[in-house]
Amino acid sequence: MFSDGEIVKKVLEVSGFSGLNPVQNLALKKGVLSKKNMVVAAPTASGKTLISEMAAIKTILQGKKVVYIVPLRALATEKYEEFKKKYEPLGVKVAVSIGDYDSNDPWLARYDWIIITSEKLDSLLRHGINWVENIGLVVADEVHLLDSPERGPTLEVILTRINQVANPRIIALSATINNYEELAKWLDAEAIKSDFRPVKLYKGLCYKNVIDFVHEKKVLLNGDDPLMEIVDKTLSMGKQALVFASTRKGAESIAEKIGKHIKDNLNENDLNTLKKISDEILHSLEHPTKQCERLARCVEMGVAFHHAGETNKQRKILEDSFRSGIIKVITATPTLAFGLNLPAHTVIIKDIKRFAPFKGMDYLPVLEIHQMLGRCGRPKYDKEGQGIILAKNQAEAEYAWENYILGEPEKIYSKLGVEPVLRVHVLALIASGVTTSKKDLMEFFSKTFYAFQYRDISQIEKKIEKIIMLLRDFGFITTGYIEETSEFKKASDIIEHADELKPTKIGKRVSELYIDPLTANHLIKSLEIISERHINDFGLLNIICRCLEMRPLPSLNKKDFEYLDELMNKEMDNLLNVPREWDVEYDDFLRSVKLAYVLYKWIEETGEDKILDDFNMTPGELRARLDNADWLLYAIQELALLLGKMKILKDIRKLRLRLKYGIKEELLPFVKLKGIGRVKARVIYNSGIKTLSELRKVPLESLEKIVGPKTARNIKEQLGES
Repeated sequence: MFSDGEIVKKVLEVSGFSGLNPVQNLALKKGVLSKKNMVVAAPTASGKTLISEMAAIKTILQGKKVVYIVPLRALATEKYEEFKKKYEPLGVKVAVSIGDYDSNDPWLARYDWIIITSEKLDSLLRHGINWVENIGLVVADEVHLLDSPERGPTLEVILTRINQVANPRIIALSATINNYEELAKWLDAEAIKSDFRPVKLYKGLCYKNVIDFVHEKKVLLNGDDPLMEIVDKTLSMGKQALVFASTRKGAESIAEKIGKHIKDNLNENDLNTLKKISDEILHSLEHPTKQCERLARCVEMGVAFHHAGETNKQRKILEDSFRSGIIKVITATPTLAFGLNLPAHTVIIKDIKRFAPFKGMDYLPVLEIHQMLGRCGRPKYDKEGQGIILAKNQAEAEYAWENYILGEPEKIYSKLGVEPVLRVHVLALIASGVTTSKKDLMEFFSKTFYAFQYRDISQIEKKIEKIIMLLRDFGFITTGYIEETSEFKKASDIIEHADELKPTKIGKRVSELYIDPLTANHLIKSLEIISERHINDFGLLNIICRCLEMRPLPSLNKKDFEYLDELMNKEMDNLLNVPREWDVEYDDFLRSVKLAYVLYKWIEETGEDKILDDFNMTPGELRARLDNADWLLYAIQELALLLGKMKILKDIRKLRLRLKYGIKEELLPFVKLKGIGRVKARVIYNSGIKTLSELRKVPLESLEKIVGPKTARNIKEQLGES
């Protein structure tokens, strides 16, 4: 067994550091290698992760598992690669688990250190993983995202739940937040706060060609374009820059502008390398879109834009090229500031406002701005970094200086009290057997961060009562002996006597499928209808596009109405429960029809370039929609199995395959072959080969002329020919 000193030494050695920095020393003194829980609030790039690594190695040496929770899949992959490289040579088994929400991943039982997203861990807990009691340490990275309406509630519930089931140590890592001590009290943890950064950060505000830094340091600019001048100064030092814009379009146009400005200063070696990366970006899809072409042009000039509209493959290429120093500037939307390790010497924040529903243009939260500024400075390359906010007018300049430069980040608040969130987690708690009565439910929620913050869960109690009735009406739970007698007829009576909450078979399956109970009810009702009457693939796609998981639905423009009327007239017999034009839900229904049509065009072999042109849906967004659609089709397939609706299964399975490959039904036999995608399958079919039997009969020489020598030999080998 290693001593604590040996653990620290080994972690530093594999991380390439000679000693602990101040925040790491403080954590060591406060007991990071003891049994204490800990909340570490410190700036980005202050070395928080290494604190958790020391505790992780100690836990693994004691024979226990470590679960490392991150908010994003991309961040999970990044951490997995980092920890695997550092610790597998020491005999530590590292795994990552981020996909397939309908599996308990039994193989994870063999691993010591598991990197995982909140949603995947929630899914594993619903499936009753048998190694949960062997978890000795849970690390919650970016725990300030408890404040996020999208990710916060799931993280809060799993921290509450895992504490109840396994009672492991919890180490929560956070950016600097105002109420870190409150968070620590909730977790019964030692609170550590530090302003230390290994790379000194100079925060500045640029207005009227003057950059004001804290401590009265000023920099005067000469030109009419501060952004370009700051980029020039950064690149002249041999450094890189990140520019944050509030929208995708803004990030793209700024990248083009910067590229045209800096391209003449690049050397020949850089230009040659950038051309290769540009070609890789351009041909990362079967049919390059206008966005691909625009991105490739920018990359040739040493600049890239980075946002969710790109595919994962494209973003990975950009991130690797930026880390290697070949791409000089990345323009991005604020989502890049959370999680991914892409530091640069200079960060420029071009927009401090963004559009918010019901508010219009509103200032960004201080925490979000600080996250962006936190990308300044690369610990192994820079001694200092600079973060500069560009103000458009006097009002913005005053607000930014007071709040972003001198101000403190906001407090974080629990977002658990929202009914859709509660609906999902109440069913999960009942289905998993964690809570078996209304009293149990209230006791569970009394231990959440929400209850700790607000001290009053009466509002949650009212919502939970409503949810119990809803789940009962859907047939997902039973409420004890009430079901067998008519003594209690009012909802209040049922709730009062809800002393034995049990999941039904279908309720348990809905929870495992990781879908909203409202979605499940919608799918079950739809199955009842389509088991009586046949509907086509477009109708099936519209059923899933009306689920909550497919939101936000695409917006409608004038051009959309031209084809939607004609489409709905043509497909009316395949659309279920169509609202009337004057109904409130009609607009959402129209948007769901548009989304179903986009997916339908994909399975009719329309390319990503045409989908972007016709529907303004980027390849990245299309991929995300296809993933969600596949999951919902899988859910309806599983519900159909459980309900005995066997007739529909064949249609659903075929549709899932068509969505996966983006093909018409006639190509299904060919895409089963490895290395054959939608393009090569279409080439084979159009050459007159309609079945695998016919493909077997084609001589190798003839097939080589159709698909090329390498692919032809690959096909013949798979068909059993030597």
